[in-house]
Amino acid sequence: MNITLQNIDAINATITAEIIPADYEENVNKAVKDFRKKAKMPGFRPGMVPEGLIRKQYGTSILAEEVNKLLQESLYKYINDNKVNMLGEPLPTEDNNEIDLQMGNTFTFKFELALAPEFKAELTKKDKVEYYDVTVSDEMVNNQIEMYRQRGGKYDKVDSYQDNDMVKGIITELDKEDALTAEDVVMLPKYFKNDDQKALFADAKVNDIIKFNPSVAYDGSESELSSLLKVDKEKVAEHKGDFNFQITEITRYVAGPLDEALFEQVYPGAGIKTAEEFSAKIREAIEAQFKKDSDYRFLIDVRNHLTKKIGKLEFPDEKLKKIMTANAKGDTEKVDANYEKSIEELTWHLIKEKLVEQTGVKVDDKDVVEMAKEVTRMQFAQYGMLNIPDEYLEGSVKEMMKKRETVDNLIDRCIEVKLGNAIKEIVTLKNKAVTPEEFNKLFEE
Repeated sequence: MNITLQNIDAINATITAEIIPADYEENVNKAVKDFRKKAKMPGFRPGMVPEGLIRKQYGTSILAEEVNKLLQESLYKYINDNKVNMLGEPLPTEDNNEIDLQMGNTFTFKFELALAPEFKAELTKKDKVEYYDVTVSDEMVNNQIEMYRQRGGKYDKVDSYQDNDMVKGIITELDKEDALTAEDVVMLPKYFKNDDQKALFADAKVNDIIKFNPSVAYDGSESELSSLLKVDKEKVAEHKGDFNFQITEITRYVAGPLDEALFEQVYPGAGIKTAEEFSAKIREAIEAQFKKDSDYRFLIDVRNHLTKKIGKLEFPDEKLKKIMTANAKGDTEKVDANYEKSIEELTWHLIKEKLVEQTGVKVDDKDVVEMAKEVTRMQFAQYGMLNIPDEYLEGSVKEMMKKRETVDNLIDRCIEVKLGNAIKEIVTLKNKAVTPEEFNKLFEE
């Protein structure tokens, strides 16, 4: 097979493949024989259909399949061997529709190629990029400790009311002949929408009778009043007056103790004995998470820095839109609406390739597995599960590794993590201490 590449300009090219009979005849003959072994036709035993009949009925489709396989393999081998920096897939020209697929013919296929633009994306110490060091406050650590304590808390019966307690009792409507009354009514006065009504329950005790107005307390909310008074929403408006509430029970949620049982539950096997050690461990975990977030932000800033430094690249827009439209199953509106964003992502992808080449970053199977474990840990951590048993971790990773798309995403994440670390050694870092609030605003911008 003869394959030639012709550059039209810096970002457009055509590639031509000439396939002569000697290139495909052996493969086609073998495919015909293999098909004959499996072919079933009326009047013939399996495998005994005459070869001539097979060629007459299926020869063209077999020829097309074998030529296509040969063409695809040869094209991509040529592109890889000659390091043609192609974007997307080769686009067949209209000339290919005129090819007469018959045994013994020579076939000439032509394709249009979209080429990646040539540019330099090199980093040195002259390049200055900000790196954010997020300050972890004592308040953040204490809030995290309280969250863990709340998870291990319990409900206690108490004698007097404090803010956030739950009260249970009998509610009775006042100044009405057909007064409404309901037992085992539960309320959380803290969530009243009226401060004056909320204040009526301050320091209340079991068996106290509190006069209040539910309609005012809940700002006339039909759904909340319907639930409280145990009446239909349509009848809520009939009960806008005062009620007595006799408290029969006050329940308070008490946070769990800050003890070794909690330390072991949150960090099994860490051997934490004191509250100080627990606080230090939590601070370390928060700092580690912010470090990952800072690394992520650093790569965004590297991207912005290089994109600005390189300037707008020239792309073969017409060809790229054709490729994208084919991938989008002909949805040209979708392609047009997202084209600029797609070009931004493509530009960064090409820049990353240059940076990977400069830094020599490589990713192996072990890196991908470790990244899968890290992703799994983060997913479990969202539900407060910080220490996942190895068997669950390994099982989750195995499932992730079965999906090609997931593996590709993991590889990309591995590259970005390693690339970020390598770039930090090359450029000049402009370290900047920020609060979590200041750091989060960066992403809003």
